[in-house]
Amino acid sequence: MKTWVVVVTALGAVLAHTGAAARDGKVIYAQNCARCHTNGVAGARKAEDKAALTQRSAQGREALLTTVLRGKGAMPPKGGNAWLSDEEAKAAVYHMLNASR
Repeated sequence: MKTWVVVVTALGAVLAHTGAAARDGKVIYAQNCARCHTNGVAGARKAEDKAALTQRSAQGREALLTTVLRGKGAMPPKGGNAWLSDEEAKAAVYHMLNASR
C-alpha cells in the first residue's frame, strides 16, 4: 500500500509540474520551436525577424496557428510534437509573436 501511495504522489507531482510548464508559451517555445526558429533551419522564420513575422501575422493569428497545427514545408504538424495540445501550440505561437515586437 505504501508503494502505491508513493507512486501516485510522485505521478501527481510530475503531472502538476508538466501542466504548469505546458501553459507557459515561453517554455513551450523553448522546448519545441526554438531549435528551428532560432537559426532558421529549413527555412523556418527566425523568431527575431520582425519583418517576416509582422508579414505573416498580418494574415491573422488564427491563420498562423492553423499552419502550426497542420505543418508547412519542412515543419511537421505541431513542430513534430504530437503530444502538444492545440492550446499549448497557441501559447507558443502567441509567445513568438509577442517576443518579436
